[in-house]
Amino acid sequence: MFPDAIIYLESALFYYEYTDRVPNSWQIAVNKHSYPKQYNISYMKIKPYFIKEEYRKIGINNILIENVEVKIYNKSKTICDVLRYENKIDNEVFTNAIKNYIKDEEKDIKSLMEYGDILNVSNKIQKYIGVWI
Repeated sequence: MFPDAIIYLESALFYYEYTDRVPNSWQIAVNKHSYPKQYNISYMKIKPYFIKEEYRKIGINNILIENVEVKIYNKSKTICDVLRYENKIDNEVFTNAIKNYIKDEEKDIKSLMEYGDILNVSNKIQKYIGVWI
């Protein structure tokens, strides 16, 4: 439906099993200049986040969901986004996401640090994750 949209925040956390809480809606990252009303669909709850292209284009993976290829942010980009939106995410979801990322044997600290620099969350990475890596 939205070929340029990217699965984002809690929807990505749920996919990666960093949270067991099912999101109330599909959270997607879309172009900052896209038309908001196109995401109002009666049969599906969608929560678009209008993101600058320079932030939106990094850390994207392609996955298959029900035989449809969709874009999703990788684990490190998702954690950086969680850190960016710390005050807008439920505290339990936030804490579990950080803990599960730290325990994940497939985590990519190099990418996490690179994305942290771009997204201006390096201090938060040091505060919440630095002591564990």
